[in-house]
Amino acid sequence: MSTPSPALPHPTRAIGPDELARFGAEIDALRARTVADLGERDARYIRRIFKAVRYTEMAGRVLLMSGLLLSGVWMWGVWALGVALLGISKILDNMELGHNVIHGQFDWMGDPKFQGKTFEWDIVGTSDSWRKTHNFKHHTYTNVHGMDDDIGYDVLRLFPEQKWHPATLFQPLYAVIFALLFQWGVAIQDLRVGRVFIGRITWRQLAREAAPTVRKARRQLVKDYVVFPLLAWPVFGMVFLGNLIANGIRNVWTYTVIFCGHFTTDVHTFPKSVVKNETRAQWYLRQIMGSSNLTGSKLLHIMTGNLSHQIEHHLFPDVPANRYAEMAPVVRDICRRYGIHYNTGSMVGQFSQVIWRILRHSFPSQPSVPSGELQTR
Repeated sequence: MSTPSPALPHPTRAIGPDELARFGAEIDALRARTVADLGERDARYIRRIFKAVRYTEMAGRVLLMSGLLLSGVWMWGVWALGVALLGISKILDNMELGHNVIHGQFDWMGDPKFQGKTFEWDIVGTSDSWRKTHNFKHHTYTNVHGMDDDIGYDVLRLFPEQKWHPATLFQPLYAVIFALLFQWGVAIQDLRVGRVFIGRITWRQLAREAAPTVRKARRQLVKDYVVFPLLAWPVFGMVFLGNLIANGIRNVWTYTVIFCGHFTTDVHTFPKSVVKNETRAQWYLRQIMGSSNLTGSKLLHIMTGNLSHQIEHHLFPDVPANRYAEMAPVVRDICRRYGIHYNTGSMVGQFSQVIWRILRHSFPSQPSVPSGELQTR
């Protein structure tokens, strides 16, 4: 395998086969130590998160109905607090609870509430679709062009390898709309709607494939925009609007976190050739080179679903995410000793790089060299 693009400011140095094997063994050993230590504190943690999701949702929904009892400034102040609590509940459900449980991180508990293959979350997309597009495709073929759908968005052109079209000039606007409607992007990702327009499938076939997503979306829409507003009929509009804003808060936050983890300046992408005869150690190296971390407080880590430790998540997707904070210094030290760039920074710094990528690739651009490959020799 050859080298990544020299245009990247922090290329990873070439690693020989023996050194690469030792690197992989150290990552394996870290995983083994962590898994062997899993137990009650991890179970207690996810159960607390589950309770936090439920309690903040209940509090938020009750406060959204405050207009039944209050009026004036007090009413709107309590309503705003309700929106915030419901938004927090939806973020926690999506990030620290749903995303991590669906990865199977807590299957070892044997608790039916936390089984990755059956857990369903509070967004319009189905967990079955997410398991396919995210757990399998994205985590197996991370940042491989033509194999990882997450770097092949039809909505946004984020890499020079993607085809440019005059409509791409407006992608800063598309990016804002995409952020506001992010859960819908997740919901339809696996449907690949574009196949209809190029004649690969019929509308009837698409409708059949989309049926589970349509049913899930209908349940979500009825719950948030019919049932709960009707329960507070005199203030139907306030509750409807509160639910709409809470969903928007969750969408924008999730979009920001995920894009910070995958589309910063230093992130590498790869051609399909890298997966041919790829060893486990090479897979580890690709995960590190294709991910970005965020620095911040413990609260930030919880609210991001610990995807602030995106590198560790990509290395250990089925290890409980609450362990990433203690694994991260070890991973960073391993990277330092083997000369591998460990991409981390503040949310402001990382997201500013994402914004620049969106703006830069709105215009025609070509890769100066072939798409980056793993630096092994």
